[in-house]
Amino acid sequence: MMWLKNLTVVRRFVQLFMFVFLVYGSVVVGFYAADKISGALPSLSCAYDSMNADYCALIPLQHQMHHRLGPAVESGDMMKLFMPLVTTLVTFLMMFVLLNKAFCGWICPLGFFQEVMQLIGQKLGLRKVDSLSHGAVDKIRPVKWLMLGGLVFGLPALTSLGFLSDEWGDPFCQICPSRIMTTLFTGSDEQLFVDTSTPSYMVLSILGDFLFGLTIAMAMTLRQPFCRICPLLAMHALFRKIGLARLVKKGTSRCDKCGICAEACPMDIRELQTDHNAVEKARDITLPDCTLCGRCVEFCPDKDVLQIRYLNVPVFSASPQYFKRRKNAQIQWDKVKLVGFSHSKKATKAKP
Repeated sequence: MMWLKNLTVVRRFVQLFMFVFLVYGSVVVGFYAADKISGALPSLSCAYDSMNADYCALIPLQHQMHHRLGPAVESGDMMKLFMPLVTTLVTFLMMFVLLNKAFCGWICPLGFFQEVMQLIGQKLGLRKVDSLSHGAVDKIRPVKWLMLGGLVFGLPALTSLGFLSDEWGDPFCQICPSRIMTTLFTGSDEQLFVDTSTPSYMVLSILGDFLFGLTIAMAMTLRQPFCRICPLLAMHALFRKIGLARLVKKGTSRCDKCGICAEACPMDIRELQTDHNAVEKARDITLPDCTLCGRCVEFCPDKDVLQIRYLNVPVFSASPQYFKRRKNAQIQWDKVKLVGFSHSKKATKAKP
């Protein structure tokens, strides 16, 4: 049972279980029960999936801005907008507080799908971009805020106020890769199409298809491409200080010289290496782009420098012994190549 000692393996089993539950969960709990669990999940589980067990908070937020803002402004009764928004946000926060940003790294179906694509790309021998440059990361980081403000709130609000046609009432859902991915996994290709009913729908559907294909292609060479611009990551960042799960750091003088944690991070968070060095007191470094996947803790060679804590109790801590085992396991895993295996097999058969 050595796999139980590998946090990444445990996390991927959790991801697989949650993927099956969120994509096909209503088959188990029933459609009506699934519909009542929550409409404000802090991860990308899509309502377009007819078998899903839950759906993400971005769907009702767009719906409320689209259908409630205009009537609220027209009637002067802002409670028509305020109460539904508060209900969605409170439900979102009730779940978010439990796991914090681990909803991204452990629960999200699209996050797991991207990791699987990255593993496939790696084993096929495709070139892997281990990390982006600091400049590229700095340019990408604001995109998630633009997605949240523009697609989830801005365009639906303008639609509700009559500045845009109704097609722009839920623009993020129209381009979200999870909408196509989850429905395809249920055997339906009805979301993978170009809608020519109106020019706006045609633009949105083309963008959605393109973004889905781009996510697959990029995920095979780059770690977590869509996660970097996901509006839910931005929502998580807004509330990360109230979550019960945290990434904490107790720095040493070695921290700015090692850098292994930043290299291991799938989101290229260089601040893991540079922030809070030589600070004896453990500090919360659950940064805006962090998904609490725990890889930085796994690949930290110094005892207790990095920890994942829950209710301020350490649940997983960096240690030299774990680091050595994890590094060796990673080396062995990286040696396994499907393309290389097939080549060696052919070469063996060709021998006299």
